[in-house]
Formats: sequence, C-alpha cells, structure tokens
Amino acid sequence: MLDTLVTTAAGALSATAGVLVGGIVTRRAQDRHWSRDQQLAAYRELLGHYAGFTMELRRAHGERRGWDYDWGAWSAALMHASLIAPREVAAELDEFGRAVETFLDQVARSRDPRTDPLSPDEFEQARRSTTAAQVRLVNVIRRSVSGDRHGIPFPIGG
Repeated sequence: MLDTLVTTAAGALSATAGVLVGGIVTRRAQDRHWSRDQQLAAYRELLGHYAGFTMELRRAHGERRGWDYDWGAWSAALMHASLIAPREVAAELDEFGRAVETFLDQVARSRDPRTDPLSPDEFEQARRSTTAAQVRLVNVIRRSVSGDRHGIPFPIGG
C-alpha cells in the first residue's frame, strides 16, 4: 500500500512539475513573440513614414510645388520604435534619425521647392547619407528579429 501511495504521489508531483515548467516555457515564448511583433510593427511604421516624406519631398522638388507632412507622427514613430527596440537597434535608430535631420536640413529647411528646387541629382546626393543609414538600420533590425547575419546591400523604399 505504501509503495502504491509513494508511486502515485511521485507521479502526481512529476506531472504537476511538468505542467508548471511547460507553462513557464510557453509564457516566455509568447512574451518573446508578442515583443517581436510589437517591434516589427513599430519598425514598419517608422520606415513607412520615412518612405512617405521622402517621396513627398522628391515630388515637391520635381514639380516645383509646396509640400506638407505630419512631423509629429514621424517623431512619435521614431520615439515608439526606440522605446521598444533592443539596445543595438535603438542605437542605429538614433543614427538614422540624425541622418534624416541632415537630409531635411538640405532638402526641406534650406530650399524651397517652389522657388529653388533641387535637381534629381542634387536630391539623390542629399539623400545619400540617409540611404546608407537606412540600410544599416534595416540590417540591424533583420539581425535582431531573425538572426539574419548577411543583411542586404541596398536601400528599400524612399
């Protein structure tokens, strides 16, 4: 009788321990998945803003017209992505933000596309450092979320 009781108790204890460990492992995996999804959504939003205002500025210079953009949304997207990004991605986001500021100084703040538009070559020259920063950012994001060690050698969008 004692052997049966000990065996039953050991089995129940093992099953309970298995359920607890399984719950912990599952919870951690779900948390990582949720965090990754949040990061990807923030990065997608940020890069969408970048592509949007870059195209708007390019068109404004090409068509010699004014332009408008919701810079608050850009700033919010940059802040949101930086807050949830791992350290290495956050550092690259900061560099990307600085490159965008330099780009905006050259094409949006110092030149009026209605009276002093940039030529397509001048626009691409002004965008060169931002394009390089975008490639670095995309590659560090890819390493962070998927372990991609090769990266891409070309810009995406914008």
